[in-house]
Amino acid sequence: MRKGYFYIFVAVVMFTSFEVALKFIAGQINSVQLTLCRFSIGFIFLLPIALRTLKKRGRKLDHGSIAYFALLGLVGIALCMPILHMAVSYTNSSVAAVMFSCNPVFVTFLAYFLLKEPIKPRHIVALALEILGTVIIISPWDSKLNMTGVALALLSTLLFSLYGVMGKRKVAEYGGAVVTCFSFMFGSLIVLIFILITHIPAIAHIFQGAGLDSFSNIPIFAGYTLENLPYVLFVSVGVAGIGFCTYFLAMEYQPASVVSLVYFFKPALSPVLAWMVHGEEITQSMFVGVSFIVIGSLCSIIPGIIEAKRVHI
Repeated sequence: MRKGYFYIFVAVVMFTSFEVALKFIAGQINSVQLTLCRFSIGFIFLLPIALRTLKKRGRKLDHGSIAYFALLGLVGIALCMPILHMAVSYTNSSVAAVMFSCNPVFVTFLAYFLLKEPIKPRHIVALALEILGTVIIISPWDSKLNMTGVALALLSTLLFSLYGVMGKRKVAEYGGAVVTCFSFMFGSLIVLIFILITHIPAIAHIFQGAGLDSFSNIPIFAGYTLENLPYVLFVSVGVAGIGFCTYFLAMEYQPASVVSLVYFFKPALSPVLAWMVHGEEITQSMFVGVSFIVIGSLCSIIPGIIEAKRVHI
């Protein structure tokens, strides 16, 4: 149980620091190109751990599991991440990031239908408070809000939620490191294929006509320098490798609905970290929204800790 919360803590730290670290290399590397880099490096970093886990458990990947990991990579990386980047093309990155952090709402209900995890009253209260906080931060009543960007952000959130719930199905059998590693491998391969396709003139023209120039002729190696390499390695090994691995490792000890709450801590802690590192202003609506998110998350986590302690007494 304690290991589960430790893994959640590590995942929170990694995921929270992503946008803050990303700001140091903003505009230097294409976002889809960086997705390929992040998850391919994450795969390489996790591969020895995954192979050791397979050996320790005495397991081998069968054709069904390989196909399942390929589906995970397609849903959670190859589709989810480019759609999220597309959402940022239409709306503010802060709006997309906060909406992406709403995936516990989807996870709770997807886990109920797909994993038969119970929905308890505290989960409903937590979700209500967290949704309220998110709405306050996003301010949907703002006429400047681009609904296309909002819709794309919601779609990417749903896809990532499905990725987490689907991944949990294989965690008990193979372990979090194996699930993360091989979903990264297939996700990276699919993203690489997508990048190569964007160099086809007809495809490139379609993206350019839609105002999505960043999805046209996507480079693979351009933009990397010795100066931005430390940040690239951090978002690859740290955020993708360690962050996603601990996310799935936590699912070995906690329900998917509880583990997914790391994404509700993200919009609460990211503004504080951005203020500390970059001096970004924390607005009043951001402060109020974050307060609701923190209270909601605590409503779910603290009763869970108390229940766990009673079981072990």
